Amino acid sequence: MLYHFLLPFAKQLRVLNVLTYISLRAVGAAVTALLLSFIVGPIILRALNRQSVLQGVRDGTPDSHAGKGKTPTMGGLIILNSALISVVLWGRFSLSHPYLLIAIFVTLWMGAIGLLDDYLKLRQKKLGQKNRGLVERYKLAGQVTAGIALGIYLWQVPLSPNLPGASTTLPFFKYYIVLPLAGFSWVYVLFTTFIITGTSNAVNITDGLDGLAAGLSAIAFGTFAIFAYTIGRVDYSRYLGQFYLQDAGELTVFCLAMVGALIGFLWYNAHPAQVFMGDTGSLALGGALGVVASLLKVEFVLAMVGALFVAEMLSVIVQRYVFKYRRKRFSLEYAQAHRVFRRAPLHHHFEEIGWKESQVVVRFWIIGILCAFFALSTLKLR
Repeated sequence: MLYHFLLPFAKQLRVLNVLTYISLRAVGAAVTALLLSFIVGPIILRALNRQSVLQGVRDGTPDSHAGKGKTPTMGGLIILNSALISVVLWGRFSLSHPYLLIAIFVTLWMGAIGLLDDYLKLRQKKLGQKNRGLVERYKLAGQVTAGIALGIYLWQVPLSPNLPGASTTLPFFKYYIVLPLAGFSWVYVLFTTFIITGTSNAVNITDGLDGLAAGLSAIAFGTFAIFAYTIGRVDYSRYLGQFYLQDAGELTVFCLAMVGALIGFLWYNAHPAQVFMGDTGSLALGGALGVVASLLKVEFVLAMVGALFVAEMLSVIVQRYVFKYRRKRFSLEYAQAHRVFRRAPLHHHFEEIGWKESQVVVRFWIIGILCAFFALSTLKLR
């Protein structure tokens, strides 16, 4: 908005030409989102407390989490308001290269699913019913719908003439690859759907400790900001052996706005948390990470920078299916006594072996930073 409204006056006031620099607008978006989180945060917190929008404790969590049932949820509204308002202010929107429009749409779509899920959980809690929230198949249907829509759009309307729609890249290899064989381009739609759905659910599962999902998401968005910036520049992409996507650098604005909003949210979400992001925030963040990775064609890099999200998801899958197999093959008592993890998701396993909550969070952040460095190494090692 600032770009579109102020740049026409650059002839009279040359200083406004700085708006053409993505780096300046990206930093401006991060700072704006951070400041907005400090403004809208207390307002949203008061509203959540006034309406008694309290977090329901998930089944299977350690006993030490029992007191968290008095902490308000839906704090993802702080992230979404701060980040998206900042993107609207600092982004440069284009219908020919609609990176920002697509990213905002998918983020809002996933956030709406999470908001509905949180609302239904709270309503069921007030009515004395079990906190199931949105029926699982309906939630999955909403996520899959977003993935299919994105996959079809990217397949049928390539964002760049030098890049086929049904394509992706592999870490450590130059340029792009056409993902499916000729005649099977629809496989790309399934691939994109898997990325969007899997990432949103992985972040949702990771959101179980104060500051964990927010910190890891900030690290991931910061990493993708660098990828977006290099892919969107002809000189950098040529030097690094990447493909070039015109205007992809605008996603740097989106990613750093998310980083600023998440850092601001951590002010309220750090242990002991004043508010939880809820599914409103976790599903939106996962959807945002997935759509950025898909738009930049770095879906496999997402698995690197989000390795802990993947590990959290796999820990739940492995725990569930191994337990079911052992219960069927042996007995319920045997399955309960021989679990793969003491408790799933993975962060609860480390709590069970004696790590304090703050230790788990900070150590996972450190691992997340190391994963980000490894992902960034793929920029040059090709």
